[in-house]
Amino acid sequence: MAKVVQFFKESYEEMTQKVTWPAWADLLNSAVLVLVASFIIALVIFAMDKGSTFILDTFYKSLSN
Repeated sequence: MAKVVQFFKESYEEMTQKVTWPAWADLLNSAVLVLVASFIIALVIFAMDKGSTFILDTFYKSLSN
């Protein structure tokens, strides 16, 4: 049990004294970057889905004729 307590003490010390936390502006910039990148990736996946659906629908319609 002493090792567990020591682990938590060392973890707390490291998080409060040794870790360099980003400034608020840097954090906001990173969050905006992630949101924009996620939106772009979602648009690319949406376009690929619609494109493949169109191609497959066209292919299946040509087979039925």
